[in-house]
Amino acid sequence: MTTDRKVRVAIVGLGFGSEFIPIYQNHPNAEMTAICRRNKAELDRCGDQFDVPVRYTHFDDLLADNTIDAIHINSPIPDHGPQTIKALKAGKHVACTVPMATDKEQIAEIVRLQRETGKTYMMMETVVYSREYLFVKDLYDRGVLGRIQFLRGSHQQDMDGWPNYWPGLPPMWYATHCVSPCLALLSSPGKPALAESVVCHGSGRIREELIPKYNSPFAVETATFKIADSDVVAEVTRSLFDTARQYRESFDATASNVSFEWQQIEGEDPVLHMRGLPESQIPRRVKVPDFAGRLPEGIRQFTGAIHDATHLSFLQGAGHGGSHPHLVHNFLMAVLGQQPAFPDAPTSANWTLVGLCAHESAMKGGERVVIPR
Repeated sequence: MTTDRKVRVAIVGLGFGSEFIPIYQNHPNAEMTAICRRNKAELDRCGDQFDVPVRYTHFDDLLADNTIDAIHINSPIPDHGPQTIKALKAGKHVACTVPMATDKEQIAEIVRLQRETGKTYMMMETVVYSREYLFVKDLYDRGVLGRIQFLRGSHQQDMDGWPNYWPGLPPMWYATHCVSPCLALLSSPGKPALAESVVCHGSGRIREELIPKYNSPFAVETATFKIADSDVVAEVTRSLFDTARQYRESFDATASNVSFEWQQIEGEDPVLHMRGLPESQIPRRVKVPDFAGRLPEGIRQFTGAIHDATHLSFLQGAGHGGSHPHLVHNFLMAVLGQQPAFPDAPTSANWTLVGLCAHESAMKGGERVVIPR
């Protein structure tokens, strides 16, 4: 199905969020209507750069603008839950960067409000639209991998020097980048795979001055979670402070015929392991294709497939594995009723709650925690 209708979009938070402005401006079904940031000087700098005339320094003023259909939230983590709740109550469709929230009550309220209002909610999880994930999902759906036997995700990053809400953050509170591909891979249209319980252990210790900020001592948290109605278990590992490791968002899929392993180091290619071959021939590195062809022509460049000098600063790295234009397109199509949001509110809640419940488990010495449904 196609439509020429347009969604009038406002972006809140213009650090990372500014990368999405030219994508909306080039999408045939979007009007990049307004931007919002507390700092007026930075707000105007961004508005002038991208020629967005409508600008707000107060979120409530933005919500009162009846010309805006949808809000794309890229604010600091503590604002995700409260701003999403306000936006849904104001009758806006909502796209929100991860995590959905860091509070179970706020997550439940978002799911309730989405159902009550009928508005679209989508957590803008990058990994499930990255070219690596799309490649593995395609192999799985075509039967190439065979039966999935085990899934593993890893997200390791040094957050020293990041904004003041990051220091000391429990690693699993920001776990959706490694949780989501494990669950999304086993999902099918109308039937999302959901985690039902989790066991997590904390390891190591961060610097003493960081611990009191969230009362979390762990340098690394590693969790295993059971997937409902499945014999598959997934394992995820997170670290944020005081661990030496190059930035890596990744997942591996161990399967009966062909297994996939994400590249260990940036710039390498991932590996496929082929069952039934001589030992030396089992692994081979593979070039992951670009999936820009799934998108409207105007935004294909933002996967990194085409390097347009006009937007070069936004194409370097192509936004989390080329995911940004796929996220925008899925959100807009969901708002227009052309396809379901993925992940929708209940699925986003489950992906986020895996991490929150995992940290609870780690603080209780590894007790199993049931994930709310």
